[in-house]
Parts: sequence; C-alpha cells; structure tokens
Amino acid sequence: MASVEPTSRNPEGRRGFLARVAGVSAGWAAWSGSSATAIRQDLLHAARQDGGHPLAPRRSHVAPRARRLIVVNLTGGLSHVDSFDHKPKLQADHGKTWDWRGRPFFLNASPFRFRRFGEMGLMVSELFPHMGRQVDRLAIIRSMVNDHISHGQATLSMHCGLTTIPMPSLGSWISYGLGTSEPNLPPFVVLASALPYMGNQVWDASFLPAHHTGTHLVPGADPVPHLKSPLPTVSLGQLEQLMLRRINERHARDRWRDPRLQARMSSFRTAAGMMRLAPEVLDTSRETQGTLRRYGVTDGDRRSMAWQLLAARRLVEHGVRVVEVVHTGSGANWDSHGNMQDHRVRAAEIDRPLAALIEDLEFRGLLDDTLVAICTEFGRAPSGTRNEKGRNHHNAAFTCMLAGGGTRRGVVHGETDDYGNLVANDQVHVHDFHATILHLMGLDHERLTYRFGGRDFRLTDVHGHVVEQVIA
Repeated sequence: MASVEPTSRNPEGRRGFLARVAGVSAGWAAWSGSSATAIRQDLLHAARQDGGHPLAPRRSHVAPRARRLIVVNLTGGLSHVDSFDHKPKLQADHGKTWDWRGRPFFLNASPFRFRRFGEMGLMVSELFPHMGRQVDRLAIIRSMVNDHISHGQATLSMHCGLTTIPMPSLGSWISYGLGTSEPNLPPFVVLASALPYMGNQVWDASFLPAHHTGTHLVPGADPVPHLKSPLPTVSLGQLEQLMLRRINERHARDRWRDPRLQARMSSFRTAAGMMRLAPEVLDTSRETQGTLRRYGVTDGDRRSMAWQLLAARRLVEHGVRVVEVVHTGSGANWDSHGNMQDHRVRAAEIDRPLAALIEDLEFRGLLDDTLVAICTEFGRAPSGTRNEKGRNHHNAAFTCMLAGGGTRRGVVHGETDDYGNLVANDQVHVHDFHATILHLMGLDHERLTYRFGGRDFRLTDVHGHVVEQVIA
C-alpha cells in the first residue's frame, strides 16, 4: 500500500455529492435501523470531496485497541537498574571487576532501595513510589535495545525509527494514517518546556505532508503564542477569515494539489479553531480541586510536569490524536553521568503526576482506549570506574512501559542478565516498540507507507514485529 492519503483526482459532481450527503442525513434520522459503520464511511467520503479537509478521519487497517496516544519521553536516559529492573546480584557484587567488551570495569550497585508493589510483587525503586502503586496497570518491557549510544541519534531512533537522518516522527505517521476527528485542534501536539536532543526534528513530518507535523506548545503563561485575535470583535475576525479563505481558494485553484499550499491552508483552519477551543482545553483551573491535588498542580502553575500531564489528558479528551510530553529538554534531564542522585530530582518531578494521569484516565473510562507510552532513548550502564557515582549511556538494555489502550495489565515482558547489562530473553528493538504502538492504534506498520524519492518509506523501515505478549 503506497499511501493511505486520499488521492481522488475525479471528484464526483455536485448532484452526486448532494445525493450522497442527503443519504447520509436520512441515515442519521433512521440511525436505529442502519449501519453506523456505513454512515461513517459516507461522512468520510463527503469530507474528502474536492480535496476536502486533509486531516479528515481515515479508516484504520485493523480494529484499533487505542484511539488516542500519550507519549511521555524521559529525555537523557532513565537508568533501568535504578528504577524498574531490580538486580540483586549487582547489589551483591558491587565493586567487583568484570570484562566488558575487552576491558575491565567495576560493577556499581544502585544507591536506591527497592520494595515490592502490586499483586505481582514487582520490585520498584524508591524513586517511583507513586508509579509503583500503578504496576498492576502497566506492561513493563525490560528488554529494550536501541541502535545508537549517543543522545541525538538514539532520540531520533526512538521518535523517527532511524538513527542516521530525521524521518517522520511516530506522531506524524499516526496523524497521516488516521487523520483527526477534531479539526479545530492539531492531530499531534507536543508539550515541551525546552527542546530535546535534535530539537524539533523529533516531531517533524519530514517528507509527509506538512500538516502532520507536531504542534509545539511551550508550557507557561502563553503556551500558544499569538492565539488571541488582535481584532476588536469576533464578527470582524470572522469576516476577515471569510475574505482570506476566498482569496486562498482562488489561489489554490491555479495550483491544484500543491501539498505545501494545502498544508498552509489547513494550518490556518486549525489555527482559527484553536483560537476558539485551545484556551478552554488548556485551562486546568476548570478541574476539581481533588484532581489538581492528585496531579500536584498548584495555583497559577502552568509549567510543571504536573500541569503538562494534566493538559495532555485534557487535549486527548478533546480530540487530539497524539500528545507527547517531553521531560525535560536536552539539559538538566535524566543524563546522570556525574551523580545518580540527580535521578531523585527528575523522579520527584514526574512520579506523582504520571501515576495520577494513569489513575485519572482509568477513573474517566478513557484508559481502555488511550495508550500511554513511557519511554527513554536508552538506559544507563551497570558498570564503570570504581565507586563511580554516576552511570554512562547504555543502549544494549533498558526499560520502557505501556499502559492502557489494549495492553495487558501487570505484566513484565523480557529480561536482562544478572547485572542488567544485556538482554537475556525476548529482546524488543525500537522498531518492535513502534510496530506494537501502531498496531494498538489500528495501523499495520508494514502497510503504513509513503512513497518518496522513488521508494516506499515506513516508520519501521524494513524491520519490526508486533510484541503480541503485551497485548491483551
């Protein structure tokens, strides 16, 4: 399948279109005696006429288990052996030397205490007491591997599938494959207080149509700059938009099917919708005091991870297909080379609100069809110099987690060796992780392709397998 983008070059005539729409209206009136699926397809057909809205909803390849995705990206490299992959032998053999890749290294125990959580009795670090209480809702993958040990390339891989060049991001592929049911908000939103490694390349659409690029919101007093209209009245603003739309339509008729022009016009339509809807969606003061306390959002807070994760829930609740929350940027993150105690600071920022997000989605009946993916670009090495206080990069084994969206609850998939150094069983490559996420969203990673430069590209390149063991 070279493309799932609608490409009809022979739109039906006005009479046929009106007849089809009239049939749809009659279908709504007789809803109880008709097929909801058939009516939906008629609506989609109507939406695509004469180019239609480029982000109109599209049919998935398989029945989706999840209809929305929240990605929580722990930038810098969360240490698996200090969080969710307890290694008693590493503790016991602290200070011993061993040979790794032809050189002697010293084993370094975790400085953190672990204790059991949940019905499964999973050992979780003291860094994550709140997430520990969510383990019975998590599918924990302890056997992740990535192809690169440097931040930039590994971050590209985790977001875009390749380490070498920026490709379309996971969120862009999902936007391309499924479209959106809420045209007044972007299908793919990124909450990032600072740019991650490789900057905005990690949410770029690359060669996909530009309207699938992630929309970057910067937490703070003005997350969407220039959102408020400078015009004195709404009616004047609407008149201006109408005039601009007519000019754009005349311009577009002379440049039929120019994807850049379509993307620009689509972005204007979405921006107009955001002016009406985004202030309400991002206004967390509408939440109950109990909800704000659970996340840890304080009065006037519009920057913390607590606010960002609550805003992520509100965004998906209002129809955004994919939201990524970046914790944090390319500095002051999980990259604890000098001192693992820095992990305490990072964990304190995200442990409570992340657990609250999962609980909140469950309480609202959204967790079953909302997939939460908690990931990092690589882990941290269990060995280094003698009594080293920090840990170096480690892409040969690390941990990522999934919750909701059709995943199994309270399971651990994969296993590392006694020191957490290498994968011992059930290796999961980043390509497999992506294939699994796409599958849960209703997309076949081998069929979701886009032809560019003479070949068909896909998120997983020529690799990837769905990890069936984590799917309910």
